Amino acid sequence: MQISNRLKKIISFIEKEDKIADIGTDHGFVPNFIVNENISNYVISSDISENSLKKSIELTKEYNNEDKIKNRVGSGLKVLEVSEVDIAIIAGMGGLLISDIIKDSFDVAINLKKLILQPMQAKKDLRIFLYEQGFEIIDEAIIYEDKKYFEIIVTRYTGNIKKISDEIFYDIPEIPYKRKDDIMRSYLENRIEYNTLLIENLKRSSDLNKVCEKLKELEIFVSKCKELLNEL
Repeated sequence: MQISNRLKKIISFIEKEDKIADIGTDHGFVPNFIVNENISNYVISSDISENSLKKSIELTKEYNNEDKIKNRVGSGLKVLEVSEVDIAIIAGMGGLLISDIIKDSFDVAINLKKLILQPMQAKKDLRIFLYEQGFEIIDEAIIYEDKKYFEIIVTRYTGNIKKISDEIFYDIPEIPYKRKDDIMRSYLENRIEYNTLLIENLKRSSDLNKVCEKLKELEIFVSKCKELLNEL
């Protein structure tokens, strides 16, 4: 079974025989890969859409994994009982939606061994939410695929409100940076290039007063990214 490098990296954070929930599974690739590779024999595959979950049900039948994968229709972590699984994967959604999913089933979330999160947008908002709610970020990864950088956040609840070492690490993955992962250089260069273009576009605004605050925020961000890049 072939899956993307992004999904393979997400799965790499799972320990053998952990009980897993894949929230928003869509096609069911992750649950079936986990079972096929003998990583776990207890996986809950869920989606809010019954039509989307049909794809997962069909794939589960195709691989004869019905005894190991439980397909459930439902919203977020609400498909789970407290302590029913060890790990929940929430991938391919916006950071604000992931925050809401955790918030709406907080009793489930805080009893997980860890959550593996892969936000598509609003990564900074998600990290701020996690820190403010007493979660610890225990690992992170960056994957480049399909001409995009994907960020993966592995977190668990401790109840301690951690002060981050530098606010830039709400926006930039701190662990890969401090590890000096090879991808960090191209990732930072990409962030600098993208935000520099935003700055140039804002400077062409007919009303600079309206965009002044945003312009300053972006310039500070780019400057900090350049500092980080120079320190690699």
